[in-house]
Amino acid sequence: MHIFIIATILVALSALFGYLNVRFIRLPNTIGLTVISILFTLAAFGLSYFDDSLLQAEKYIITQIDFRTVLLDLMLGFLLFAGALHTDLDKLKKHRWPVLAFATFGVLVSTFLVGFSSFYVLDLLGLDVPFIYCLLFGALISPTDPIAVLGILKKIGAPKNLEIKIVGESLFNDGVGVVIFLTIFGIANGTDEFSVFEIGKLFVHEVLGGVLLGLALGAVTFRMMRSINDYSIEVIISLAAVMGGIVLAQYLHVSGPLAMVAAGLLVGGTKARAQAMSEETETYVDKFWELIDILLNTVLFVLVGMELLVLDFEEDYFLAGAIMIPLTLLCRYASLMIPIRIFEKPLEFIPNTNLIMTWGGLRGAISIALALSLTEAMHRDVFLVMTYVVVIFSIVVQGLTVDPLIGRLKKQWK
Repeated sequence: MHIFIIATILVALSALFGYLNVRFIRLPNTIGLTVISILFTLAAFGLSYFDDSLLQAEKYIITQIDFRTVLLDLMLGFLLFAGALHTDLDKLKKHRWPVLAFATFGVLVSTFLVGFSSFYVLDLLGLDVPFIYCLLFGALISPTDPIAVLGILKKIGAPKNLEIKIVGESLFNDGVGVVIFLTIFGIANGTDEFSVFEIGKLFVHEVLGGVLLGLALGAVTFRMMRSINDYSIEVIISLAAVMGGIVLAQYLHVSGPLAMVAAGLLVGGTKARAQAMSEETETYVDKFWELIDILLNTVLFVLVGMELLVLDFEEDYFLAGAIMIPLTLLCRYASLMIPIRIFEKPLEFIPNTNLIMTWGGLRGAISIALALSLTEAMHRDVFLVMTYVVVIFSIVVQGLTVDPLIGRLKKQWK
């Protein structure tokens, strides 16, 4: 009952904040819910000078939730499957090599660039933080968040051949980013030896193992759905595939998020849909996963806003985060330059691809979840504040301005 009560409160708050956003504020849900949740938390802080009941209740909810586990081990799998299910597999195949380059080479380069930048920024502010921990910050902030990216791109008019690059990268690079993060975490924690062999072994096991598991799950799901014509059972089959896949990924110690991406792409591909689903089934499957996507996204971004409660309000920490906003964007821009130069002519990239991918590559809840997993010895407080500042700027400022940016650039393309 304890877990049910907390879940009920979160869903009720999500419904209320979602209503206020749609009725009055009218921002994209991802942005509106984050803003309202932050304002709600700040209001609780203000009221605490007279009566701290609301603040204590909110703190209790946050402390009872392991945000990292809830997001990375549970919610992310459902959200990525839903996102991949509605991604055009044929277009993704055409752009698979740049997407792969962005999600691997780009994330790795960005990790080191952000790591170096944050090390010197913190040193400039008089904060003595070892370089290895700055690399951890680089690893957790470099991947773009598929949840935030998909939530915003649904509302803007990005060219389709550009949208598929941004979506494809965001679907895959979180898995790579988590592998890089865990590798550096092990080295920083003194539990792993640094070796190319160990890194390669972890990458193959986590990433390749996750993709293979997802393809196997997708193939089984496809065959079962193709052999019957009952939309209700087929919806349940798709749900069972995701839930079973998440459990299997944890048991096999492979990347659950990548498994769900692979399964979703296989089941949701144009040819697979035509062979496995009737029009009625396709409608119900799409609507079901769209509802799951909306519900979990709503709860997730309410939680992101409420995570303000766990921050250590040190002025230097917020200043470091503010300085890292433009530096993180510059590092992302630089990390995309080589892949874009290689593929822009063969695949006819539109002008200003790097600029749009940099500004449209939003950070989100995954970065906060990874920051929360840092230990106190790794200067968790400073990096959590820095991460939160960068993420909120990304969701709110970049999220609100990426559409006008694309609109302005479109005029130059004509």
